[in-house]
Amino acid sequence: MTFSVADFAPLTLDLALLAGLVLVLVVDLDRAAGAGRVAGLLSAAILAAIFVASFFVDTSGSAFGGAYQGGAWALFFKRVFLFSGAVAALGSVEHVEARHPRRQGEYYVLLLASLLGMTLLPGVRDLILLMVSFELMGIPLFVLAAWAKTDERHGAARYAPEGALKLYLVGVVSTATTLFGLSLVFGLSGTTNILRLGAASSSPLLTAGLLLMVAGMGFKIGAVPFHSWVPDTYQAAGTPFVAFLSVAPKIAGFAALAVVLAIGFGSEPAAWRPTLIALSVASMLLGNLVALAQTNVKRLLAYSGIGQIGYMLMAFAAVGPGGMRTLLFYTAAYATTNLGAFLVVEAVSADGGDDSIASFAGLSRRSPALALAMLLFLLSLAGIPFVVGFWAKLYVFVAAWEAGLEWLVVLGAVLAVVGLFYYMQIARAMYMVPPSVPARVRTGRALRAALIVSIAGVVGAGLAPAPLFDDAARAAESLAPAPATETVARVP
Repeated sequence: MTFSVADFAPLTLDLALLAGLVLVLVVDLDRAAGAGRVAGLLSAAILAAIFVASFFVDTSGSAFGGAYQGGAWALFFKRVFLFSGAVAALGSVEHVEARHPRRQGEYYVLLLASLLGMTLLPGVRDLILLMVSFELMGIPLFVLAAWAKTDERHGAARYAPEGALKLYLVGVVSTATTLFGLSLVFGLSGTTNILRLGAASSSPLLTAGLLLMVAGMGFKIGAVPFHSWVPDTYQAAGTPFVAFLSVAPKIAGFAALAVVLAIGFGSEPAAWRPTLIALSVASMLLGNLVALAQTNVKRLLAYSGIGQIGYMLMAFAAVGPGGMRTLLFYTAAYATTNLGAFLVVEAVSADGGDDSIASFAGLSRRSPALALAMLLFLLSLAGIPFVVGFWAKLYVFVAAWEAGLEWLVVLGAVLAVVGLFYYMQIARAMYMVPPSVPARVRTGRALRAALIVSIAGVVGAGLAPAPLFDDAARAAESLAPAPATETVARVP
């Protein structure tokens, strides 16, 4: 296979991200005072600049003999990842500076490396490149989850190694499961080119391979019954990192699932659709019901996230452009909302509180703006008008109803009401319980900036969802597989 300059055009944004990673690494070599903080601000600025550039750079076309495909589909996900990374990096600046003063540069280099794997995933059209991108995304996350291992001897951070170990073990199992499933699919199709997988003859072995792939990626997105790592890792790891972990890797998992199932096996949805429906039901039920009993906000948001994954799976199971554009809209809405919610938790806990609901008592009197921000994020997660989460859930229900999943829509609506109940526990503490500490909550400038960006996304897309939805629709329409130009690997 020969390469040309044109092969790198669809990877322009990814190459820019790689260059930014190298730049941050070089800056970190300067151990002068303040260099670590510069690395954090520089990382956020690089990601923001690439995000803005994505609206002006043409990344369409295929590369490396069809192993990578640019276009609207990949571009939509890249923007979500870049936005999430920029907000997470900005929200991490004061946290990392205060708790890891000698390891700041490494933190952001690992964050950017994981993001590089994510930005590659939606454009992948080859099974080998899929796994390489998946591992590039996943391995830095294992390290970052344990980053707080020496922060406290008696606080929640002492559990960081345990949470990271659970994430690591689950990640290893998911990789092995996915590889086993891919090996079966490869053996039956005779190719690693995802565009040609559908040519394989239907058989029980092929179905088993698909189910193993779905199970492996189910670990990545935290769907039930592959969710066991989620609450413990969320509670133990640093909150700004958890904000990133709760959205970007899960959305990357959906991007990979969509590439394999909707492109590779889009002509045979009956082979995988029932599995997605079952995962959706289990995730919505367990996530929303177990969240009712939580008193720790990070664990509550962890189980809430599991429930949100169930709604995304509902959109996926709707099949077709309608379900896919709804899934894309939901991922963007969820990323903006959940990032903001976790960053408010960081603001409260960093100012002498902890992660419990009790720490939010009287927040409306201590810091009215912070309480209002958290209320907006909670309303968006619950799907209340007129923030972006309302449109996300509404579009999911409409797509699923039109796909003949009326019973699933009814179940989802009932569980959305359950979700409103536990979200309002936090709101009740903020607005109806007197504060135990009257002092104002102090937040750093970088954290405030990250919260402002998240609020702008939640409110802006809530008041005017059409631009984001139209962008999602264009991306979904472009997902239709194009003719493959080359088979990357074939069994003799």
